[in-house]
Amino acid sequence: MEQKSFFARWRANFVTGLVIVLPGVISIAVLVWLFGTISNITDTLLIFIPKTITHRNHGEGPMYWYWSFVALMLAVLLISVAGRLARNYFGIKMIEWVDRVMRHVPFLNKIYAATKQVNEAFAGNKNSFKTVVLVEFPGPGSYAVGFITNEQQGEVQKMAGKNLVSVFIPTTPNPTSGFLILVPEEKVVKLKMSVADAIKYIVSLGAISQESMPPTEKRG
Repeated sequence: MEQKSFFARWRANFVTGLVIVLPGVISIAVLVWLFGTISNITDTLLIFIPKTITHRNHGEGPMYWYWSFVALMLAVLLISVAGRLARNYFGIKMIEWVDRVMRHVPFLNKIYAATKQVNEAFAGNKNSFKTVVLVEFPGPGSYAVGFITNEQQGEVQKMAGKNLVSVFIPTTPNPTSGFLILVPEEKVVKLKMSVADAIKYIVSLGAISQESMPPTEKRG
């Protein structure tokens, strides 16, 4: 009885400790992952510094973490400068020119448009995604949160002989990539959740309490 009681107490303590520690561990893990992912891009900003200085093993190994941090701060500075330029006439015209160029480059324009749409959703642009929905994905019995991107009936919908809705299903924890699926209109469940809340739900790996999510209603 004493051993069983000891095991029961240990299990209760472990579960309680796990509930307390797990959010912090996940937060740190996500932060480290984000730093590593971003540094893979920002590290190239230090190309003007010899690798023998910024990298281990005389330039043959990975970059020192503090140099990656310097590169990240440089990226933040450049982005701030770009934001400042965007507030004047010449900066706006330059951004419009770059936008037109990016939209006319084959294949790249598709990635650029999708990434820009997701970025605008993060910034709170209500026109970037129309509605948050719940759809069966990747198969029957499984559900995913997505965003309606288009409800107009084009050639694909006509060929299918159904009223299909274009839905973007973001990946987690990085919602800038995902899947475009066409779902029959009657199988789309509209959510009252805002676009911003849906993105937070996706980025948090679904950590937001289900009880805090508003009720859903069927399309139709």
